Amino acid sequence: MPHGTPASESPRRRGVITPAAPRQDVSSGVCALCGRPLVPGPSVELHHLVPRSEGGRVTVPLHRVCHRKIHAELTERELAVAYATVAALRAHPAIAAFIRWVANKPPEFTTRTAPRRR
Repeated sequence: MPHGTPASESPRRRGVITPAAPRQDVSSGVCALCGRPLVPGPSVELHHLVPRSEGGRVTVPLHRVCHRKIHAELTERELAVAYATVAALRAHPAIAAFIRWVANKPPEFTTRTAPRRR
């Protein structure tokens, strides 16, 4: 820490941006949720297992339709507390049903995801 800087002051507050978590290469791989192949482009998004608003930094590549389903079903708090792993997400009943439904769709498939009524 530079001389004269209070220890409680974070680098971000001083205008120094800390490096983000490394981006994952999605050029060859599968969706972490449904297991279908990923095709680089707009149909692929990175999902924070623990939402950024809850301090999360680890991401996994997902199809856009899979990512939207997760956020349509679960709040950020629910994701942080009970669904912070891919296995936990797959075990959620509505997401498990979605995975079965999307299994035979092409990798670039997209559809509108209706928001969950809370």
